[in-house]
Amino acid sequence: MKNLNYKGYVASIEFDQEDQIYVGHIVGINDIVGFHGKSMQELEIAFKESVDNYLAACYKLGQKPEKTYSGNINLQVPIEIHAAVAVAAQANGISINQWATQILEGAVHQYFED
Repeated sequence: MKNLNYKGYVASIEFDQEDQIYVGHIVGINDIVGFHGKSMQELEIAFKESVDNYLAACYKLGQKPEKTYSGNINLQVPIEIHAAVAVAAQANGISINQWATQILEGAVHQYFED
């Protein structure tokens, strides 16, 4: 199923067989923001409206909107993998963070293209 992304927020989407509608909600935040539509086009419009409404409500309430992620990932990997990553990064003349970012960016791009 298509992934929706808007203003840094990502939606999880399911199809409700009983009601014959697409139902979605924003993932990665504690606040509950949901939306639905009869078609993917309707769902995408509802998603964007929900994000905009969420941001507007936070502003009106004087609350900082939750961001889905901080940009920090703490991974524990086997020593052999850590060593191989360090060698790969060094061979490319970049840091482990830069190397991992490039690899993850490629994987995410491939995921969202499929």
